Amino acid sequence: MPTPVVVVHGGVRVSAPRAEDPEADEEAVDRLRWIAQSAYRAMEAGGSALDAVELAVRLMEDDPRFNAGYGSALNLLGEVEVDASIMDGHRMRAGAVGGVKGVRHAVSLARAVMERTPHILLVGEGAREFARKLGLGGDDDLIHEKRAEYRRRVLEALRSGGGPKRLRSLLDLMPMYGVADTVGAVAVDSEGRLAAATSTGGLTLKLPGRVGDSAIIGAGTYASRTAACSGTGIGEAAMLVLGAYRVVKWIGDGKSPQEAAEEVLVEIHRTTGYAFGFISVRADGEIGVAQTGYGLFWAAGGDGWVEGGVKKERPKGLLT
Repeated sequence: MPTPVVVVHGGVRVSAPRAEDPEADEEAVDRLRWIAQSAYRAMEAGGSALDAVELAVRLMEDDPRFNAGYGSALNLLGEVEVDASIMDGHRMRAGAVGGVKGVRHAVSLARAVMERTPHILLVGEGAREFARKLGLGGDDDLIHEKRAEYRRRVLEALRSGGGPKRLRSLLDLMPMYGVADTVGAVAVDSEGRLAAATSTGGLTLKLPGRVGDSAIIGAGTYASRTAACSGTGIGEAAMLVLGAYRVVKWIGDGKSPQEAAEEVLVEIHRTTGYAFGFISVRADGEIGVAQTGYGLFWAAGGDGWVEGGVKKERPKGLLT
């Protein structure tokens, strides 16, 4: 019999924090614990794993301390463009949206793409208009002052010479100043059905129109009848190796969720040099939480228990 569980993440730090703030970290972890419990209770009340991951991500999209929905990162023009995806492993179907403006709950729009269209991915204005027609937003205000202030400080640092002297591309800037606190959730319900969902505002100062791994099935989100996975970090890295798909596949090949997540993360780091993080769950309820950055915010909840924290340990095979 499967052991129902919900696992959530609130993002990974891709660069060393300039100053530790244990109180703020604990507040974020407490919020994630509550979200994991709330999503688990939704399954207890008769919801599916798919319902649970959607609810968990929606709750994080509502919370400006996370980079998704209201409180998303601002791009180079000071706008918010969000990405999200959701996948039902039991029925092998998925939906996603990318580079869409004005949608607070992008995960619900992604689910609508999955359930109400023959497509998997809608982007830009097409996704926005689809949201308007369904009453799922399209004109929501997503800008929170803390993100606007963060963008202003980054721009000031660059203009004053506080940034790197040479930039081959914006990707040289992102690990230094980008906030990669994407959110995500994975779950298995009492019937053994698996699901995963991921949502993000992307990277601060990203180019308008940039779409990251959170909208790409197999990169930032994947689920099967064996396992489910959601990722966070520099999205281009996961896109190059289809990270979430590989975690799920390796679990299916016999590795534990922790082993699979760690081994894929090491490969991502060796291939791209970028930090990343994964949460994963197997059909029997065993979970994995791993990262190669400076801390992954996570929590998990089940029958009568909840745990969480900031995962700072890195895989043993990581080259530093």
